[in-house]
Amino acid sequence: MIRTQISLEPEEYEAAKREAARLGISLAELFRRSLRSILPIDPSAPWMKYAGMVESGDPCSSQHIDDVIYGRKP
Repeated sequence: MIRTQISLEPEEYEAAKREAARLGISLAELFRRSLRSILPIDPSAPWMKYAGMVESGDPCSSQHIDDVIYGRKP
């Protein structure tokens, strides 16, 4: 990752911190998600427009992605 610095008004900073806390994510992750929502999609990878859209609530979901996508087997 590349580290960068931005300047915010105090009100923007506080609002962003509250939203990040509400979502349970870092301020940096909030900004990354915000940027992803407005940046153009890479046409060479159309499936990427779905990246990050599904949240299972399971921090280990990547270890059993088929269960997350297709449902758990009975």
